[in-house]
Amino acid sequence: MPTLQEAMAHVGRDVDRVLETVLLPGTGPEGRLADAMRYATLGGGKRLRPFLVAASADLFDVPTEQSRRIGAAVELVHSYSLVHDDLPCMDDDDLRRGRPTVHRQFDEATAVLAGDALLTLAFDLLAAPATSPSADVRVELMRALSHAAGAHGMVGGQAIDLAAEATPLDLDGITRLQALKTGALIGFCCEAGAIAGHAERERRHALKAYAHDLGLAFQIADDLLDLEGTVEETGKAVRKDDAAGKATFVRIMGVDKARQQAAFLAAQAKDHLQVFGARADLLRDLAEFAINRRS
Repeated sequence: MPTLQEAMAHVGRDVDRVLETVLLPGTGPEGRLADAMRYATLGGGKRLRPFLVAASADLFDVPTEQSRRIGAAVELVHSYSLVHDDLPCMDDDDLRRGRPTVHRQFDEATAVLAGDALLTLAFDLLAAPATSPSADVRVELMRALSHAAGAHGMVGGQAIDLAAEATPLDLDGITRLQALKTGALIGFCCEAGAIAGHAERERRHALKAYAHDLGLAFQIADDLLDLEGTVEETGKAVRKDDAAGKATFVRIMGVDKARQQAAFLAAQAKDHLQVFGARADLLRDLAEFAINRRS
């Protein structure tokens, strides 16, 4: 079995090849938009979410070409969310993955349009027969992704985040915020493999439970990185949340307790995978990676 790093790199290369086929270089009046979409999506990143799709799909022997297309669709949605989150009206960030954010490299209007186009392209990718020969599977994938990305998922979490600037959140509020803003899309990634593989209810539930704990552990690790990491490690501005007095897991719980909670959640996430035996070892390794990463 490959190491986690080898497996993630392999999936990342596969997904990048899919993205290259749907994000063609720009020509004509809309060329600037196409270039911004490519800049936002092909500029690096861990491809963690596509890896989750691939690893969960492998549990059900979903063909590789199908899981990579689903993973590419998720990466399009993730990239759109970063473009919009970085805008001055949102988190107002100038640096992403070690280089200027899209609105700094291009302009704000182009960044908004690029995000819009990336989001809609994701559903175009899922709708194609190459993603699954089953129309029912394609519809279910689109339904689940739209729920994870919309007002009851990622966008809803961002709305809570903005509202929290005026009304600070307690621990329950932060947990709900991150379950929506970060966890919902991670949840889709794990569930997508089960959808594509026509999995039974027990195994689908196990992956959703794994994703829930993984998403919270991942966010706590992000909060710790914001406080303790460097720009060189993370590729983005650090200590912004602390400087703004923003409520985070670390700010409420303290560094030591937050780190302990992340470790507890990672262990609990791994426990949910018992039904899959050794086939889920890469997903177990990913839970450890999520809380020990430096970027």
